[in-house]
This record gives sequence, structure tokens and C-alpha cells, in this order.
Amino acid sequence: MVALSSKLALGAGCYWGTEKFIVKDFQKQYPGSIKNAKVGFMSPDPNAMENPSYRQVCSGATGHVEVLWVELKDPSTTFEPLIRFFFQFHDPTTLNSQGNDVGTQYASAIFCEDEPQKKIAEKVKAELQDLLDAGKISNYRSNKVETSIVDTNPFFPAHEEHQAYLDKNPSGYCNHFYRFKAWPSSKDEL
Repeated sequence: MVALSSKLALGAGCYWGTEKFIVKDFQKQYPGSIKNAKVGFMSPDPNAMENPSYRQVCSGATGHVEVLWVELKDPSTTFEPLIRFFFQFHDPTTLNSQGNDVGTQYASAIFCEDEPQKKIAEKVKAELQDLLDAGKISNYRSNKVETSIVDTNPFFPAHEEHQAYLDKNPSGYCNHFYRFKAWPSSKDEL
């Protein structure tokens, strides 16, 4: 088995919902799987501005994506299931938008630490595209997966009031929801 890095960042629209779905819901399926998680910003451009403010990122001028930075306890058993889960609660077919949130900061993106992570992410993305092409998943706005899979770059944590935001504000804004509850096999119908 090839060793996988334990760290990655996921962009799935507004980071509050991404954090809630991964830190709370994913860990219901894989208890204790996440060692650490924080919301913040990462850019696919290694030369992007450093330490952007929330306001700067929201302007769309920095190229940063709202992400959840995750450190897994055992990536050999949880990385691939996490990538599958990631595609279940957001719409990866909308380029730079999730629902009412529009802009590059809301891109669907997987920031990988190493090549083994990238290979798994690409494999899962291709499986998802095959499921869309076969009509096994129809709960997305479009029929082409737009998720980018790129190298990690410097992560800039958001302010403390944005960390665990939906825990602190249970009625706070979240446009994420399950598009499907379980990853379909080639024989399954949704």
C-alpha cells in the first residue's frame, strides 16, 4: 500500500456547510477519523496573495477558495471515503458556484498533498462522471463534473468567529444538502 498524506483541503462552496458536513456527518460514519479541521482559504495559484482577509476573498479578486483544511488520523482507510462523501453534499457540476453563492471562492476543489491522493481523487471524480453519464445520479444542476484537483498551497485560517460557525449558530446560513446518501454501484438506481 502506498502511503498517503494525512492532510488535504476541500472547497465545496461556503466553508461553514463544508465544515459541518465533514466534521459532524462524515465522522458519524467514520468516528474519530478527523484529527484536525479548520475553515480558511487556499488558492490554486502558488503565487497568490498571502493571508487574505474574508472580505478580500469574497471580492473574488484574490483567487482563493473557501476551504476546509483537514488532517485525517488514518488516510489509508478514510481518504477515499472522504472524497466520495465530499461529492454527496455539494454540486460539483456548477463552476464557481453553489446555489446562491457565486464566485471563484465557491469553487468545487480538492487540494491534494501528494500524487497518491491526486490519483484517488481523480479516480473518484471519473467514477462520478461515469455515474452521471449513465444516469445513475441526476441530483446535480448539470451533467459535467467541474471539480478541480490541484496541489495544496499555503492555507490561511479564517478568523476564529468563522471556525465551527454552525455549531455556534445552529440556524446560520448553509446551502449544502445531500444530493444522494450512498455512493451508487453500477447496479444501483437512485
